[in-house]
Amino acid sequence: MKVLFVYPRYPDTFWSFKHALKFISKKASLPPLGLLTVAAMLPKHWEKRLADLNVADLEDDDIQWADYVFISAMSIQSESVKTIIQQCKRLGTKIVAGGPLFTARHEEFTDVDHFVLNEAEITLPLFLEDLKNGIAKHIYTTDKWADIGTTPTPLWELINFKHYATMNLQYSRGCPYDCDFCDITVLYGHKPRTKIKDQVIAELESFFISGWRGPVFFVDDNFIGNKGKVKKEILPAIIEWMNKRKHPFVFHTEASINIADDEELMSLMVQAGFDAVFIGIESPNEDSLIECGKVTNKNRDMIASVKKIQQFGLQVQGGFIVGFDNDPASIFERLSAFIQESGIATAMVGLLNAPKGTKLYKRLHSEGRLVKSFTGDNTDFSINFVPKMNRDALIEGYKNILKNIYSPKQYYARVKELLKNYKQPRMGSYNFKFSRLMALYKSMLLLGVIGKERYQYWKLFIWTLIRHPRLFPLAITLSIYGFHFRRVFEQNIANL
Repeated sequence: MKVLFVYPRYPDTFWSFKHALKFISKKASLPPLGLLTVAAMLPKHWEKRLADLNVADLEDDDIQWADYVFISAMSIQSESVKTIIQQCKRLGTKIVAGGPLFTARHEEFTDVDHFVLNEAEITLPLFLEDLKNGIAKHIYTTDKWADIGTTPTPLWELINFKHYATMNLQYSRGCPYDCDFCDITVLYGHKPRTKIKDQVIAELESFFISGWRGPVFFVDDNFIGNKGKVKKEILPAIIEWMNKRKHPFVFHTEASINIADDEELMSLMVQAGFDAVFIGIESPNEDSLIECGKVTNKNRDMIASVKKIQQFGLQVQGGFIVGFDNDPASIFERLSAFIQESGIATAMVGLLNAPKGTKLYKRLHSEGRLVKSFTGDNTDFSINFVPKMNRDALIEGYKNILKNIYSPKQYYARVKELLKNYKQPRMGSYNFKFSRLMALYKSMLLLGVIGKERYQYWKLFIWTLIRHPRLFPLAITLSIYGFHFRRVFEQNIANL
């Protein structure tokens, strides 16, 4: 059996880092972790290839080689998915589809031959058994949660590591919280399910043996969902392995803001090699937090929490949302001020949308306020429901936030605030790469000579070298990120 795994193209968005990747000569931010994990679940004697459309175009010859094309995607990749399906149907190659997009919206893709939905650990073996017996069904689904303690190490041999900026690893699935706009609990449940420490170490070892020396992203939606296990088992095991291997990686992940309440946890994470964490802050407006069920953020000085996390050696990347029913007219100015004061350089501000299956989706459906499908990108100025606030006012206010926080003056001031507050953790060998030197040269040319941010760039450049020389690589990295964020939002505004 010949299987071609196809990962659809990811559009130019906040998290694509498309414009930043050019500085380090990489083609994609992350490899397709889900597909590579599925590949490891298939019979070993099957022939397998990967076509990542974020790395190279999908050719007819690739599809014609395969007996089956396996596709996995998120909602944001839906347009690319449609093109892939049409190409496969034209060439007569059968399609097997799974992942978040198809689990939520499989009925929209009528040309797919087989859907293997929900978690592959459960549904894929059922499909494979029926396929072997010549009785494969159209849809495989389950309402059970998988034991990911049995999930194999992804089949990394299918990728070229040189094409990617970061590797990725999943330790847990599920989140103990219940934010009404989030579909994570719909897809993976409320109870965090975790891998055992041996699995995590084996995956780190697989990166190391493959020659990878660089960032690794723990893709968990809340890495600290089971704090006890993380503190007692996982982080000590990672620390031991990192010490043994002389710190080849740096890690980043996602967590809830209550990480700030556990100094032992933050200390262990920094010792393990974590240097950044994405936190869903959402809103400085208490009524909006109550509305969406963001319990961890209520009754808290969130700026103080952010600064504490930064002081422990973890850069805080923040997610923010406008468009809640309880957002006042002043929310745009308040949110801009919050972001600026917090020193969160990487601030993703999006419009509220309701993914299918979420509590928000169900409420808005009952109120007759849903208008269209969610694009999967909450930064493209689309909104799939009728907001309480005047829509034009909402869009204009959102636009003003983006123009403000990603203007060179405001962005570079925020980077400086972060660097003043940030305690740099232990650095490993991953920093010493020729690509980083080239990125510096490119930034000096594109940002320092050509770019409209050149005054702010050189001001930060000199200030960091004099005041915080050990943070100079981070200052340059964040300068490049700012360039990417500005380009994305300028493009989105131009497309309105």
